[in-house]
Amino acid sequence: MQRLINLPESHSFFLFGARGTGKSWLLRERLPAQQTHYIDLLTARDFEELSQRPGLLSERVARLGLGKQWVVIDEVQRVPEILNMVHLEIEAHSRSRMGIGQERPKDRQLLFALTGSSARRLRRGQANLLAGRAFLRHLYPLIYSEFPSTYSLRDALRWGALPRVITETSDEARAELLSVYVHTYLREEILAEQLARSAPPFRRFLEVAAQANGQILNYTSISRDVGVSPHTVQSYYQILEDTLIAERIEPFHESIRKRQRTAPKFYFFDIGVQRALMGALREEPTPRSYSFGRIFEHFIVCEIIRRNSYLDRDFRFSYLRTKDDLEIDLVIERPGAPRALVEIKSSERINDEHLRSLSLLGPDISNSERFCLSLDPTPRVVSGINVLPWETGIKELGL
Repeated sequence: MQRLINLPESHSFFLFGARGTGKSWLLRERLPAQQTHYIDLLTARDFEELSQRPGLLSERVARLGLGKQWVVIDEVQRVPEILNMVHLEIEAHSRSRMGIGQERPKDRQLLFALTGSSARRLRRGQANLLAGRAFLRHLYPLIYSEFPSTYSLRDALRWGALPRVITETSDEARAELLSVYVHTYLREEILAEQLARSAPPFRRFLEVAAQANGQILNYTSISRDVGVSPHTVQSYYQILEDTLIAERIEPFHESIRKRQRTAPKFYFFDIGVQRALMGALREEPTPRSYSFGRIFEHFIVCEIIRRNSYLDRDFRFSYLRTKDDLEIDLVIERPGAPRALVEIKSSERINDEHLRSLSLLGPDISNSERFCLSLDPTPRVVSGINVLPWETGIKELGL
């Protein structure tokens, strides 16, 4: 499958993404096999050797033949100390290319591709993030244009977009893969990495967080359901962010300080994972139901976030909810363009009621354009609101 993400060809880089998004596969697809040396910190041998002796990296690099151009280090957060050695190697090869010193052969350019699924361990360990010497990229589950022809929107709303799930051909296999992902990674590996201190509350939290997906959070209510303090609930959500399992959407306000006083929304990085946590995989989403609308909104939000990252648009996202319960799903700050006010509706026929929030709130938000993205196939403009099929609408947003 062809991924949209653009990877640097002549510069070292970090590639962050949740487990299962296809980071290792992508690097093996994009980097020339004969010119690439792989180190996988998920394997016992590489982890044990380099965690005990990070300096061993330089010894390994020194033994590489001149034909090697890339060193790939998978799941670099497992041994944060190794980044100091990566830094030294990048510096040494940069100096040699400029003819400074004799550390490395002058005709050799060695670059590093560093994958990770958790920024938390790197920050906690005060890891050396190479001070701009490595570019940063993020990999997500597949976007719609990357789907194979055998996989449909209906499939995506039920099973999500993890590459391994998409390539399976039976519902039973997809359900099993997602159940294993939830059990072995979310519930066990996060605990094994000591990101959460106590297993039972965190496991319960994952189920509650999945049910609250895309809703404005009430930390106090969630804390009662989980049996921990509101502060602990906030720390659990921070774990989901740091392990790239969820995206935070802040409330919209002209004042950044006031935005931070109101509760955010969180969207899980993948619909299938979120539904697996809810125990809903056996249920096929039913069009025109409330739950179908929430799933469709989740799908569109994920699609927009992923394309924004891949296309390097630097859009910023928030939501708007008034005290009268009028709501706009996304307020998108677009550099060099008006704000986009976006309502997401799963209806196949948009009417005035679907456009009520945009009609009432839109005129009061300066320098803005209004969009309704839906399953309605007929593009049109209604009282200044762009009513568009969702694929067309995402392109009109600049993505």
